[in-house]
Amino acid sequence: MRALMRHLSVLLAVVAGFYGSTALAADANHGADLAKRWCANCHVVTNDQKQASADVPGFATIARKADFSPERLAFFLLDPHPKMPNFPLNRNEAGDIAAYIGTLR
Repeated sequence: MRALMRHLSVLLAVVAGFYGSTALAADANHGADLAKRWCANCHVVTNDQKQASADVPGFATIARKADFSPERLAFFLLDPHPKMPNFPLNRNEAGDIAAYIGTLR
């Protein structure tokens, strides 16, 4: 039950942030900087990046998925997943990374 409540509280925070002022404040340039620093060890995050892990999708691939949405991606980034390192992203940083990935569509 606690896990469910945690997931609901994270979801509500993300939704409130994206439908409030945070959606307008998402900074794709800052997201690109964060992605290069934190995500490039595993994901191809820019077109000029030459190397990443073979078993993870590049950011352009993620952006081109039919069901891509920055809001859903930001929620995913805030929720710890076993396959990804646990980066201490705050809501704005997750939104910025999602906004950057959205620019790659």
